[in-house]
Amino acid sequence: MSLAEQLRVEQTDFVAAVAGKLTDFLTERTTVMSAISPDIDPLMGSISHLVTGGKRLRALMCYWGWRGAGGGAGAPEVVTAGSALELFQAAALIHDDIIDRSDTRRGGPSVHRRFSELHASQGWALDPERFGHAAAILTGDLCLSFSEESFTEIGERAASGSQARLIFNLMRAEVMAGQYLDILEEVAGPRRDRAGAVSRAQSIIRFKSAKYSTEHPLALGGALAGAPDGLLRGYSGFALPLGEAFQLRDDVLGVFGDPLATGKPAGDDLREGKRTVLIAFALDQASPAESSFIDAKLGSPDLDEDDVEEIRRIIVDCGALRATEVLIEEFGRVAFEALDELALDELPKTALRKLAEATVSRAA
Repeated sequence: MSLAEQLRVEQTDFVAAVAGKLTDFLTERTTVMSAISPDIDPLMGSISHLVTGGKRLRALMCYWGWRGAGGGAGAPEVVTAGSALELFQAAALIHDDIIDRSDTRRGGPSVHRRFSELHASQGWALDPERFGHAAAILTGDLCLSFSEESFTEIGERAASGSQARLIFNLMRAEVMAGQYLDILEEVAGPRRDRAGAVSRAQSIIRFKSAKYSTEHPLALGGALAGAPDGLLRGYSGFALPLGEAFQLRDDVLGVFGDPLATGKPAGDDLREGKRTVLIAFALDQASPAESSFIDAKLGSPDLDEDDVEEIRRIIVDCGALRATEVLIEEFGRVAFEALDELALDELPKTALRKLAEATVSRAA
């Protein structure tokens, strides 16, 4: 079997194993929750729906971190770790959509929107929006609890005090800190020094997204397989800049992406008021009048298509888009150079290279 075929088969088998693990895990928990009340079923259905899709980036990073550190192909420990990461990702997405006031996720209604629609369809009392938000918060919390429960199933390798447990705990805490910095910048950013906006935005993407998307999952897999500190440092040197490139690409797609590919309306990040690195560059490099226009329109729920197009024009004309693309290229270069220096077998190294290439150049 060729290297390419071996990689395809092993990766496909792992993704299928994670999907099966998630199905079995959630089926068992649905039985428990349904015994409390069948009214809980929509919460479980929302979680199951959300973990069914996605690219499995975090689970795959964990897997190849495991394999690169000498872990066996398809081992149950790394399959369980992958499912725990997918559950954590789902919890983060549910809460993120509430915070960002985003009504869509992967081309369909977000979880809080699904619950608002359920309220409206049943003709229930009081405010459907408030019910939707409250139900989604609880769904996200339940999903977060499930991620911890799943991770604990790994056993001794993930026990308290283990390297894997320390990474898993740090990952979750950093995401919450990054999320808070993000919402803080939305409200405080207009009153803060614009000269520091790019630096603040980069810090946000590092802790809100980059570390938990690539760095921590890769290190988690390595730690579960008993990777030495030197390899874990090498993993970080590759995966952190890759994660930053990943989030910067996401920010570009949030403004310029094709809705058919991204599953979100065009310019959705602008309506949500996200003060990304892309926006920070625009505020710094545009004319005072153009910067004031962005500040006035950013985060407006009634932002129309003409406003979106004008902000896009400003971003392009002032050089903010190009500056962000240069940053993506630079982070990608650093990541690939670090990958070249990693002493890994050919299969995990090739797999990580392909994941990195898809991450940096993706269109959705």
